[in-house]
Amino acid sequence: MKLKNLLYLLLITSFLFFQTGCSKDDTNPAAPVDPINESQVLAEYLEASGDFINNAAPAMISASDVYADLLLGANIAVLDVRSKTDYDAGHIAGAVHVPISDLINYYKNNNLASKTKVVLACYSGQSAGWATALLRLIGYSNVFDLKYGMSSWNPATSGPWVNNIGNARAGDFVTTPTSKNAIGNMPTLSTGKTTGPEILEARVAAVLAEGFSLAAIDNGTLYTNLSNYYIVNYWPIDQYNWGHISGSVQYTPKQDLKLSTALKTLPTNKPVVIYCYTGQTSAHVAAYLRLLGYDAKSLLYGVNAMSYDAMPGTKFNAATDVHDYPLVP
Repeated sequence: MKLKNLLYLLLITSFLFFQTGCSKDDTNPAAPVDPINESQVLAEYLEASGDFINNAAPAMISASDVYADLLLGANIAVLDVRSKTDYDAGHIAGAVHVPISDLINYYKNNNLASKTKVVLACYSGQSAGWATALLRLIGYSNVFDLKYGMSSWNPATSGPWVNNIGNARAGDFVTTPTSKNAIGNMPTLSTGKTTGPEILEARVAAVLAEGFSLAAIDNGTLYTNLSNYYIVNYWPIDQYNWGHISGSVQYTPKQDLKLSTALKTLPTNKPVVIYCYTGQTSAHVAAYLRLLGYDAKSLLYGVNAMSYDAMPGTKFNAATDVHDYPLVP
């Protein structure tokens, strides 16, 4: 009888031990791994890797400097990103036609890292400015945007700028300030990558594939309903106080688009429109913000197209900015 009781006790003890072990396993599963915020990781990586947008942008070069380099036989490359039709109608001698979507492959396959300068030439300096920022951000530090694009090269190609300066919105500018949003969250990206370099490579490919059209907006569209957009005035505060688009919010260049300052005040639930004087700096900024996942757009031709006569800052002047440098078919 005593032996039976002992066996019974051992069975009960084993059962209880097994149940307790299972219970612990069930109630204490392995802690789940928190998903990373890819946008945050990418912003941290870019800020730690030269912080191009806040330190060096825009990367532009004048037509006169490019022409001087060509005359001297400097080790530069000129990539014309306009349509093939317009390229064939007249381009810079030695320039190669490369669609924006093919820029990275062309750069790699032709060892353009060995060039002292790689100049991107578009119609006005805006789509090339956007592409220049993307290439700079991925590490191609010898890439430059031709200032004012082909509009500055020759009177025959100056139409995009000559035809887009104006004063149609001069009476709409206000001096009443609008405050920044409260600090919020970064956008959500889903590349599936986990490190800054991997996320950057995936995002640059995606943004280039989108094309510049998604990163641009004209003032007619903007003014259809200003409240549809979060409008960033990318000027120093004194020039913002001179006058600005109604409801626009002042962000100081090279200062306010850092994680430690005001980057996270940009909304993720509506388009962000950035404007500057000419649309070239804002194109650089829009490229950066689109990499991070914001629905960012650059205002085409900036305030040159809205309040040209009275505006502070950089103005396109056809008398001095349009040269008579040769075009070749």
